[in-house]
Amino acid sequence: MKLSEQNIDIITLQDIPEEPDLDFIPKTFDEYIGQGELKQKLALYTTAAKMRNEPLDHLLLFGPPGLGKTTLSTIMAHVMNTSIRICSGPMIERTGDLVSILSSIEKKGILFIDEIHRIPANVEEVLYTAMEQFKVDMIIGQGAGAKSISLPINPFTLIGATTKSGMISAPLRSRFGINERLDFYTDTELQSIVLQSAHFLQCALSKDGALLIAKAARGTPRIAKKLVRRVRDFIQVHNKDCSQETVTQALAFLGIDEEGFSKIDILILKTLVVQCDGGPVGLETLASLVGEDSETIEQVYEPFLMRKGYVQKTARGRQILPARLPFLKARFLGQQTI
Repeated sequence: MKLSEQNIDIITLQDIPEEPDLDFIPKTFDEYIGQGELKQKLALYTTAAKMRNEPLDHLLLFGPPGLGKTTLSTIMAHVMNTSIRICSGPMIERTGDLVSILSSIEKKGILFIDEIHRIPANVEEVLYTAMEQFKVDMIIGQGAGAKSISLPINPFTLIGATTKSGMISAPLRSRFGINERLDFYTDTELQSIVLQSAHFLQCALSKDGALLIAKAARGTPRIAKKLVRRVRDFIQVHNKDCSQETVTQALAFLGIDEEGFSKIDILILKTLVVQCDGGPVGLETLASLVGEDSETIEQVYEPFLMRKGYVQKTARGRQILPARLPFLKARFLGQQTI
């Protein structure tokens, strides 16, 4: 369905709504857990811009999904006491859509575009003058009667978020004054996030139970919060306490073992050990053996297995790290380690 300029505000543009009582959403940098170095930088940038009474410089945030790019952007808007508008790159199909968004931004406001690498090239070009000169160039009419006009817009801050920074064109990338990457979270940071979320949900998890959930969250706060809600469901339905043992039972019910591996993670490891003798094996071959899409394995499961130190990429394909192979053979084949 095509978007029209009349309904762009409804479909792609929104003020931050009041969050339903599902998750704890940080409103300040102090409430935001993790990304310590980045958080200090953003706090400095936003405070300096507020002191000068100027819009923040355009900012590009990149990194895997679920790490808090949107949350950090809303915190920056809160610190600067300004509005933030949110839209998604794939939904801005025409230049008129973007012009409608830009013309509605208030002075020193923030425009947050998620998956900015998926904006069409013709729409992206409109951003160039908007970011640098705070105006948009448009062509009115067609053929010999067409003419170009320049519309001024309020000075604003563009925050672009992407999971694939390499797909952003060089001209667009060069116009961002700040480029920052979000890294995966440590288990300790995720444990704090789990406890924070559990407290908000009135679920009295123990620190050990929260650590189990943190280890299963694949370094991602979004997954950690989802797991907290599912563990709460298990506790409520089975009328259990919030002990470490109960969390272990809940995670097992969800198909997650004590190391945080899902059934697909274990299947990938078992396939590499049992059927491929530890590897190496090509990605497409591994995907066929596991019965999963190769892109899903590469983007969803493989990064976690690599960070855990079980799988590595080589020129010949994927393989189990030699140091881990004896342990996994003992687990899957019953062979004794030496």
